[in-house]
Amino acid sequence: MTRPAAVLFVIAVLGAAAAAADIPLAERKSGYEFMARETRAMQDDDSANPATLWVLDAETLWQRKEGSAGKSCADCHGDARTNMRGVAARYPAFNEARGRPIDLEQRVNICRTEQQRATPLAFESKELLALTAYVGQQSRGMPIDIANDAHIRPFLEAGRVMFTERQGQLNLSCAQCHDDNWGQKLAGAAIPQGHPTGYPLYRLEWQTLGSLQRRLRNCLFGMRAVSYPYGASELVDLELYLMWRARGMPVETPAVRP
Repeated sequence: MTRPAAVLFVIAVLGAAAAAADIPLAERKSGYEFMARETRAMQDDDSANPATLWVLDAETLWQRKEGSAGKSCADCHGDARTNMRGVAARYPAFNEARGRPIDLEQRVNICRTEQQRATPLAFESKELLALTAYVGQQSRGMPIDIANDAHIRPFLEAGRVMFTERQGQLNLSCAQCHDDNWGQKLAGAAIPQGHPTGYPLYRLEWQTLGSLQRRLRNCLFGMRAVSYPYGASELVDLELYLMWRARGMPVETPAVRP
């Protein structure tokens, strides 16, 4: 965003009435609904969706034996098409050993280090994105169903605070865009509600697959705010809140976005 555009946007936001209420399920809209017909068609057809290339790679990775344990994902989990059904719809999820929520990328790496005795995959690496897209695809069409129990609640609240508090040099919050001004235009593009229904997804701007954390870091950079490192607890808490905020909406992984 150019500086003049950013200033005009801040003025518009400050002049808008604060809504900041939970968007009712009947009014929740995926980013898919804000896209052009051609981009929707790309997502709808697996043969045209560029993310399919990562999913096909993951079918091989799922069967490949790794690490000193010489085990594959399939050795523990069997056929992903049946046994991974619904998993991505529940992540981030509370992990007893860590005493806090973990996201799907972290879950894959815990399996690698503890079960396969292999080196963890780097965030945004082709292999980690492929495996999480593959697992995510098995929940496609299923409703997002994030837990809201005593273990999770403090982290949900931390994510909510991060979503609603003003941050950075532009003094903006996530909620000011995605709750208060969704459907409006920013630099000619529609502002979506910010529901993470399709990650990891193929973004035309990136020309590659990317995780939700990559998108969050992009937003924080645009707000001139602290951009936390991949895997930071702050980002996982925000992921958790965003997924809870999208509860009941269907998983679209791997989605396509502009």
